[in-house]
Amino acid sequence: MQLSVIVTVYNERENIRPLVERINAALVGLDYEIIYVDDGSTDGTVAELRSLDDPRLVIVEFRKNYGQSLALMAGIDVARGTYIATMDGDLQNDPLDLPAMLQLLEAENWDLVVGERVNRQDGALLRKIPSRIANWIIRNLSGVHLRDYGCALKLFRSEIAKDMGIYGELHRFISVLASLEGARITQIPVRHHARQFGVSKYGLGRTFKVVSDLMLMLFFKKYLQKPMHLFAQSGMVLFVLGAIINLYLLALKIMGQDVWGRPILILGAVLILGGIQLITVGIIVEVLMRTYYESQDKRPYRIREVFRGELVTTPEPTESKVARSRMALPRQ
Repeated sequence: MQLSVIVTVYNERENIRPLVERINAALVGLDYEIIYVDDGSTDGTVAELRSLDDPRLVIVEFRKNYGQSLALMAGIDVARGTYIATMDGDLQNDPLDLPAMLQLLEAENWDLVVGERVNRQDGALLRKIPSRIANWIIRNLSGVHLRDYGCALKLFRSEIAKDMGIYGELHRFISVLASLEGARITQIPVRHHARQFGVSKYGLGRTFKVVSDLMLMLFFKKYLQKPMHLFAQSGMVLFVLGAIINLYLLALKIMGQDVWGRPILILGAVLILGGIQLITVGIIVEVLMRTYYESQDKRPYRIREVFRGELVTTPEPTESKVARSRMALPRQ
């Protein structure tokens, strides 16, 4: 199968039929499947999906609401296509952009093509401005330079999508996760429509989740394979500062001054203990990282391709090969 289109939905009953019709109209001539992952809807979304008579439709129904990240993971696990597309189920993404994205991915050998909503049909105060701030922060901290990280319309090579671990709320950082797998990433302008039915599931309440997940992404990006560099360096800084403070207090004590009860004494002790603790945590995390790779026979690197040049030699006569094989046979 050429393409799997994954749509994650939560209470989007009114948008089901129009989106399926648009996908079918946009992908005429392609071999594809439409995978709907229902994330515990309570408004009859599953019943609406089951009422559709479409042989390309695959329905994955969750027992309860697990979140968009795990819904995407389930859809990717079920997908059979060589390429995997993801999109929201609220009719704001346009399936007409998928053929152009697929053509770009195949023609220029990209691993991930991300949509950029150039004419975004959302409110400025609650959606556009926070999104621009988040995009600027993610772009500068992650090192993955895209203009729009929040567009759900994406197209992957299957092997890249299936190697990503989209746990927790990491669907917002799919491009960063793909970058960790060594993916070649590009972005293309796509259409964006205003929501017609239902209510948005996004809001300012996700800000703190985005910040915490960004910290996790930075750890994955820079220190996953060398956690000792993060914890030990911080621990050494604290330990050295604490040691300097304590040596200073020791010198005062030798000179006859009373150092007991000074706040700086408590600070020095706390810094030394904190430094020792961070260094210890670094050692433990280093051991866990090695256990993670070695227990599963994983490698901390990804090979895109191995090319071996073939040595051209003159073929030997058939008779000499047969004679040599006979000479190699053990005597009975």
